[in-house]
Amino acid sequence: MEAIKRTFAQCKEENRPAFVTFVTAGYPTVEEAVDIILGLEAGGADIIELGVPFTDPFADGPTIQSANTVALANNVTIEATLGMVKEARNRGLKAPLLLMGYYNPLLSYGEERLLDDCREAGVNGFIVVDLPPHEAVKFRNFCAKGGLSYVPLIAPSTTETRLKLLCKLADSFVYVVSRMGVTGATGTLSTGLPELLARIKQYSGDVPAAVGFGVSTREHFLSVASIADGVVIGSQIITTLSKAAPGERAKAAEQYCTKICGRGNSPKGQKNQVSSNSEAVNGADGTNGAVQTNGAVQVDGPVQVDGPVHINGTHTNGAHTNNAHTNGSVNANGVEHTNGNHSKLPDQIVVEKGEGEDPELFPARFGEFGGSYAPESLMRCLSELEEGFEKVRNDPDFWAEFRSYYPYLGRPGHLHVADRLTEHVGGATIWLKREDLNHTGSHKINSALAQILLARRLGKTEIIAQTGAGMHGVATATVCAKFNMKCTIFMGAEDVRRQALNVFRIKLLGAEVVPVQAGSKTLRDAVNESFRVWITKVDTAFHIIGSAIGPHPFPTIVRTFQTIIGEETKTQMLEQRNKLPDAVVACIGGGSNALGMFYPFIEEPSVRLLGVEAGGDGLDSNRHAATLTGGSKGVLHGSRTYVLQDHHGQIQDTHSISAGLDYAGVGPELSAWKDSGRAKFVAVTDAQALAGFKVLGELEGITPALESAHAVWGAMELAKTMRKDQDVVICLSGRGDKDVESVAEELPRLGPQIGWDLRF
Repeated sequence: MEAIKRTFAQCKEENRPAFVTFVTAGYPTVEEAVDIILGLEAGGADIIELGVPFTDPFADGPTIQSANTVALANNVTIEATLGMVKEARNRGLKAPLLLMGYYNPLLSYGEERLLDDCREAGVNGFIVVDLPPHEAVKFRNFCAKGGLSYVPLIAPSTTETRLKLLCKLADSFVYVVSRMGVTGATGTLSTGLPELLARIKQYSGDVPAAVGFGVSTREHFLSVASIADGVVIGSQIITTLSKAAPGERAKAAEQYCTKICGRGNSPKGQKNQVSSNSEAVNGADGTNGAVQTNGAVQVDGPVQVDGPVHINGTHTNGAHTNNAHTNGSVNANGVEHTNGNHSKLPDQIVVEKGEGEDPELFPARFGEFGGSYAPESLMRCLSELEEGFEKVRNDPDFWAEFRSYYPYLGRPGHLHVADRLTEHVGGATIWLKREDLNHTGSHKINSALAQILLARRLGKTEIIAQTGAGMHGVATATVCAKFNMKCTIFMGAEDVRRQALNVFRIKLLGAEVVPVQAGSKTLRDAVNESFRVWITKVDTAFHIIGSAIGPHPFPTIVRTFQTIIGEETKTQMLEQRNKLPDAVVACIGGGSNALGMFYPFIEEPSVRLLGVEAGGDGLDSNRHAATLTGGSKGVLHGSRTYVLQDHHGQIQDTHSISAGLDYAGVGPELSAWKDSGRAKFVAVTDAQALAGFKVLGELEGITPALESAHAVWGAMELAKTMRKDQDVVICLSGRGDKDVESVAEELPRLGPQIGWDLRF
C-alpha cells in the first residue's frame, strides 16, 4: 500500500501522471510472462496490474477475454501468478504490483490464505472487478491488516451514494472507468471525464485517481494526464503482445510503453523508481530533490533532503532531517498522517447497514445467495431496473395489462391427468401442467411478455436477450415483433448448431441471432456476451433474461413473472381435486420454470418440491450440468450461488443432451432452498431423459422438450414411491419439436441403453 502511495507522490513531484499498465498473467506464454512484466517497468510503467485469468470475465471486451482464454489454456492459476510475481521481484522488479480480476477465483483460493501468499510474493494490492462495496469492505479490511491496498472501481454511472463509500474504501488510489462499456482500446475518450473526476475529488480528497478503459495512444495518454493523477492502459498492451513474435514480446511491450509515456526507467532503477524490492513493498526512500508530503510518503529511517521540502506550504531549503515521521505523526498539507496512514483512511473501516448503497427496495439476497456481483458500470442501471420493477409489481394497472394478453399467450394453461403414464408407473396420479401449449411452445413467453411491458414503461427502445435451447429467444423475438422493438439474441455457437430450427424461427420473427464462439459456445457464454453488449447500451436497451440468474434484481423479476405457473396449478388442483398436490416436479437449468412452479407452494409444507437437473453422462463424469447436486458455492454472472467449478474457481464446461439445461450456475433462490432443505434436487442422465421423452410420446401422445423430459423421468421415479391416492404435478415446460433432430443424433449412442431403436 505504502509503495503505491509513494509512487503517486513521486510522480506528482515530477509533475507527471503515474503510468499504470495491465497485462494478463501468463499471456501469451508462461515462459515470457516475467520478461513482459519487467519490460513494462523498463518501458516506463510506474505501477503494474497483473490480471488473474477467469473463465467468465463478463466486464471485459474481446481482447482481454481472449487473453484470459489463452492464459487458462496455459494452466495459469493464482499459484502460478504469484510465482511470476515472486520471480519478477527476485529479478529486480521495483514497481508496485496489483492483482486484478474477478472475485470467484479469489474466493475459491481463500481470502486469508491469498493475502498471506500475496504479501510473501511481493504483491501490493488488489482490484476486484465484480466485488460489491459492502463485500469489498470486508476484503479491504483484510488487506489493510497486511499492508495491502484495495483499489475500488468508479464508473461514469456511479451514483453519489455509492461514490461516497467507494472513495471511503480507497487507501492508495481509485480506478476510474472513463466510459460505459467493457475494456478495450477505442478511438475516442469520454467528453464527460473532467466532470466525473471532479465528482470523485469531492469525496476522495487527496487520494489519487487513475483513469482507464479506452486509452491506447500517446494523444489519449496526454489528454488524460492533463486532468488525472494516473493513466491506465491494458487492452492495447495485450494487442501489442499478440502481434509480436515469440521472444520479442517483452521488448515490444517496453517499446510501446516508452512511446506512450515518453520516458523509460533505467535498468538500475536510479531514476523514477523505488529503491529496492523490499522497499517497494514496505521500505523507505532517500530523495535528492524536492519532496512534497501529501500523505503519500512514509519514512521510517533517516532522510537526506538536498532540495526544498513543502509542508503546509512552508519551504525549507537544504534541511537535513533525521528520523522524520518515525512512529509519530506529521501534518502535511493540512492532513494528519500517522505511520503513513491517512487519518481519514484507518486500517479498518466500519460501514453502517445501507451506507453507500442505493436503497434496496426488496431483498437482494436469499440467505447467503444472490447479491449484485457486477461491474460498477452496471450498478446504476440495475438500481433503475429495481425501481421500475418495484413500481409495476405493485401496480394493478400493470397486471391488468399483462392479463389482457392472456388470449395471446394461451392462458390460463391446462392441467390434466396423464392417465396412461400413471397406470404405467403404478404409484401416485401424475398430472401435467401444460406450459408447452403456450404461444411459442414454452413457459418462456410468460416472463418475456411481462419484461417487455416493463421495458416499455422504462422508455427502452431495444431488447437484448440470450438463449440456450432457443425457446427464450423465440419468445423474446415474438414479443419484440408484437411491440415493434429491435431485438438481438445471443446464442452459443454449439446451441445454434443443435437448435437450428429455433434459430430459424427467431430470424423469421425479425430478430438478429448472434452466435457466440467463446468458451463452450453454450448458454453460459451467451450470458457473458449479452451482458457485455448491454453494458454499452444501458441507456436505450433492456436486457430480457430468460432464467432466474444474474445480479439482483433479475432473479426476483424472472421468478415473479413465472409464478403464474404455480398459482394456476394451485387453483386448478383445488378445483379438480379439492386439495393441493402432494408433490410438484420441474426441470432445472437456470431455474425459471422451477421457481415459477415452486414459489406459490413454498409456504405449503405438505407439498414436496423436486427439482430435476441435467446429469449428462453421470455425476461421476465431468460431462453433466447438475449444479445443485454436483456443484459448490461460488460467484457467476453477478450472483453468489451454486456453480460447477474446479478447485481454482474456474467455471467448468457443462454437458447435457438438452441445450436449455446446459448451464454451469443456477438461480440463487434455488440454492437457498437446497441449503434449507425446502426443495430436493436430483440429477437425471441423458439416457434417462431420453427414456422420459420416449414414454411420454408413446403413452400420452405428447412430445416434450428434452428439458421437460428430465422432469418426466424424475416424476416417474418419485411417483413410484408414493401412494395411489396422492398426486404429482409435472411442469411440462416446453414442447419437443425443436429437439427431434437432436434425439435422432443421440439415438445411436443412447438408444441401446434404454432399448430404443428407430432405425428403418
